[in-house]
Amino acid sequence: MSGSSSERLGPATLGVHGVDEARIPGAPVVPPITQSATFHWACPDDGELLYSRYGNNPNQLQVSSKIAALEGAEASVALASGMGATAMALLALTRSGDHIVASSRLYGATHALLAHEFPRRGVNTTFVDPDVGGWKEAMRPNTRVLFIELPVNPTLRILDPRPLVDVAHERGITVVCDATFASPVNFRALSFGIDVVIQSATKYLGGHSDVIAGAVSGTRAFVEEATRMSRLYGPSLDPHTAWLLDRGIRTLDVRVQRHNENALAVARWFEARPEVRRVLYPGLPSHPDHDLARELLSGFGGMVGVVLDGGGEAADRFMSRLRLAIAAPSLGGVETLVSQPRWTSHAGLTAEQREAQGIPDGFVRLSIGVENAEDLIADFDQALG
Repeated sequence: MSGSSSERLGPATLGVHGVDEARIPGAPVVPPITQSATFHWACPDDGELLYSRYGNNPNQLQVSSKIAALEGAEASVALASGMGATAMALLALTRSGDHIVASSRLYGATHALLAHEFPRRGVNTTFVDPDVGGWKEAMRPNTRVLFIELPVNPTLRILDPRPLVDVAHERGITVVCDATFASPVNFRALSFGIDVVIQSATKYLGGHSDVIAGAVSGTRAFVEEATRMSRLYGPSLDPHTAWLLDRGIRTLDVRVQRHNENALAVARWFEARPEVRRVLYPGLPSHPDHDLARELLSGFGGMVGVVLDGGGEAADRFMSRLRLAIAAPSLGGVETLVSQPRWTSHAGLTAEQREAQGIPDGFVRLSIGVENAEDLIADFDQALG
């Protein structure tokens, strides 16, 4: 299949077949694992130097090509973690003296990277509260990147990227979006003018809580620079992990459809419970961005935010009583995982900072899996007590 034909294929088909896979008689249907660090090579006459740290091992290239097709990008590079993908993308786009404008509503490690680590390299960030606005006012002559998440972790707020893209592109600023919570099935970021999309492939792309990986996608020139950074900083993806990631992607579309269905059913159930102060799910009419979510997303996702009456004590008690759902960080796997952002993704913020971001004590984040929805609801029912 050619790259041009891939544009006409749906995500379920691309997840299974990818693009440009050889159909040679006798070739394996499933690509083999090429578990080798290095390859025979003597001089440039032998072609490209293959070396797995370079990211050009056959498994690395194959899964990167498949992710690019899913994102609708010219190219992608799969790396050893989502944070590796974030760091390499920003290193590729900035130099000392540059400036970044970012949403203040970010995954905790991303916020720490921008607030504390990149200033050591001469790159400073202005954080903008998306509820307040002021994106244009935050931009400077040396601003090179605008960084957002969609949906936002863990409040599931939905930003409209289109006006931000217009303002940024007028000034030659690259728009970067972490779309991990949506996956390429629910949100095709590049189709809305976003330049670079990041996925923590540990989550929905892998889908089985058994790999750590990331991916960054965009123009071929950008991905080449991000790959060059990865060869220097070293977050290359192990070939076996690349093979596992490809195996996960083969069922991405069908899994995400089930995540969407289950999460909506669970969110509706929680919204009717008296023990619950608030439910955050873009598929509910009560969500502040419901209409925008319907416009931008192909599905509302598998993540649900629940704020329990009784605060942190009630949340601790709820989690300790779970029998089917698993109390654990991370998300996007076939199993349902439950966590409290105050102890995990946003532990680096004060209680006041979390409250200001809509993450009060009592906030429980649910990554709804692919189990039977009625079984999950029964578990949540007994856990609420």
